[in-house]
Amino acid sequence: MIDHAKNARIMLSLRTRHVTGPRDAEFRSHLERLLRRDDAGNLAAEAVRYSATGETRGILVVDGPGGGKSTTVAHQLATLPALQVGSQGTPAWLGVSVPSPATLKSMGCEILRHSGYPNLSDRREVWSIWDQIRSRLKMLGVCVLWIDEAHDLFCKDRAMILRALKSLMQGDEAVIVILSGTEQLHEIIRSDPQVQRRFSTMQLRPVCAATDGEDFHDLIEAYCAQADLRSHLSADLVARLFHASRYRFGRSIETALNAIEAALGSGDDGLTNDHFAQAWAMLEGCAPGRNVFLVDDWSSIDPDRDDSEPMVRQRGRRH
Repeated sequence: MIDHAKNARIMLSLRTRHVTGPRDAEFRSHLERLLRRDDAGNLAAEAVRYSATGETRGILVVDGPGGGKSTTVAHQLATLPALQVGSQGTPAWLGVSVPSPATLKSMGCEILRHSGYPNLSDRREVWSIWDQIRSRLKMLGVCVLWIDEAHDLFCKDRAMILRALKSLMQGDEAVIVILSGTEQLHEIIRSDPQVQRRFSTMQLRPVCAATDGEDFHDLIEAYCAQADLRSHLSADLVARLFHASRYRFGRSIETALNAIEAALGSGDDGLTNDHFAQAWAMLEGCAPGRNVFLVDDWSSIDPDRDDSEPMVRQRGRRH
């Protein structure tokens, strides 16, 4: 019989496991240079000031949907020792996602709510909200503010939002601002030289079978071992996986985990290409003839193209 409770525990353990890679070290290098060091050279929960006016700097983390940028930033902020205890004994960083609808006012309210600010009135004026944010972050000892999905923030009030971000990085209450989002975010920030010069940019590269294939194969093997599954995968499975996942790191991991979940849910003792095909079909809603994990000419399939025409012959099932 299938032990659904056990399978759920396995999947929870796999999905909460952080996959460390070069992007972690790269982001940490961006962040550490923005934090001050004490006399012993240890990082402190205090932003470096880059001018006589007390300016701080920020980081843009750019990648497509499913690239893993949010996971990378969240993990590093949550594990960098210097940021775990600020001047008030609480974490020295605050992370928020852009609310909907995304306006300067709603973003300000979201930041205050996540900071634990009590009794926030919807009638409060925008200038007062953002003035309160500066005071609130300083009072809490927060030196890093992270805004995720920041590309959605600029649908309205673009000029005002850019000015607000710049103001957060000026004066006695200045903080480090981290913005993560899609390539659209990069273009928006580049449109304002005064804002752009305050940010370093980290563009997460796509995964590639030639350079990342072996490591990703080892990762899948490690997942299988933790799930007590044998692996019976084709030699080109990782290349198919990267293509199906738009060459995005996060999507590739998610699809691999979904395939393992399919294997466990079927009561199988091994992971095969068919489990990947099943997981991808469930996500994409594609016909078998257009399933990257089933057809021979898989590289000719555009995962983002809505095409009802049949593809090439289907591969035989693996057992």
